[in-house]
Amino acid sequence: MTRNASNTAGNFFMGPKENGVDKISKMARASVKLILLIVMASSILAFGALCASEDHKKVGSGENDWWTSYPAQSPSSGSEVNHSSWVLDALKEKPVVIYVHKDCTTCRPQTEALAGIVNESGDKFTYYDLVGNDSKEIAMAQDAVAYDPNGGVTYVPLTVILTLAPDSEGKVQVVWHSTEEVTGKDWIKEYVDDAIYYHEQNSGSWKP
Repeated sequence: MTRNASNTAGNFFMGPKENGVDKISKMARASVKLILLIVMASSILAFGALCASEDHKKVGSGENDWWTSYPAQSPSSGSEVNHSSWVLDALKEKPVVIYVHKDCTTCRPQTEALAGIVNESGDKFTYYDLVGNDSKEIAMAQDAVAYDPNGGVTYVPLTVILTLAPDSEGKVQVVWHSTEEVTGKDWIKEYVDDAIYYHEQNSGSWKP
């Protein structure tokens, strides 16, 4: 009898046995918690991606966008750009910056601004400084006129920045932005940094 009493006490302190319904209920609660954790983690990642995308310029036809074709302000808006082979070859390795200018007072501030960018991060992009000193530079400068954002007569200084980014269908394309204005260093740095970012993200998926 003493042995039976001991067994009964032991069973009491172990607590009541779980039935099948209790086990299923606990499993369901655990599953719900896991799902909630996954949803929360996904939301955090999505928010982070949104914040990151807001830091970079989009691909489009607007005045400040990266362009795949001539932008809205151009008479050739929507038409394809004829990229020269030397531009495409350079883009296989790095983003490209093309600067067409003269040794003149008007161009000097832009020339100095670009020199500063080259000194800071010139190893991350290919830079073509085209002042027309020889026949090769003249020919390359003529090729660069294709990137005139406004059409008509091309003015200097012409600053062109090219990189690789997905279009609206997700296909990685050559994208570019350009200006005939003296923009200053901050504007150039903004686009150059963006070009470096996009090239690092997309160069492996580009099929020239």
